[in-house]
Amino acid sequence: MNNKVSNYIQKLEQLQDFIIANNCKENVSGEKNTLVNNEAFPIKHSFSDQLYMRQMKMPSGSLIVSAMHHTDHFWFLMTGRILVTTNGETIEHIAPCFEKSLKGAKRLIECIEECVFINVHKNPTNTRKIKEIEQSLYSFTIEEYNKKEKLCQQ
Repeated sequence: MNNKVSNYIQKLEQLQDFIIANNCKENVSGEKNTLVNNEAFPIKHSFSDQLYMRQMKMPSGSLIVSAMHHTDHFWFLMTGRILVTTNGETIEHIAPCFEKSLKGAKRLIECIEECVFINVHKNPTNTRKIKEIEQSLYSFTIEEYNKKEKLCQQ
């Protein structure tokens, strides 16, 4: 991971920490080391042979700091419109569309129109234990990501 990417991720982590610190305020959702799953951002989990699908509904006007993913995977925007910023580059996505997400990316997602967003991940053990799946697929900080990936600290 180069310095530009590392600096971008560190800035996103500062925003993430600010959101978590203000979780008690109206219209702010964020928990340390847990993916958001509440009334504002409902999650639906689905499974197939060695696949896990995570569907999230995002309200218009929301701002999301993503977790870092440990695998390449595909994501699908089924409805709505979002701006996705990865490593300082912003791309607008209008449903329906899909993209390949690269391992190690951390994103800022701005929801312009209410949307349904789906991630599809491999699930080779066919587990349905969400905490186990989340532990293997996601990290919340660059430090946690590097530790899981056994990378040198940046």
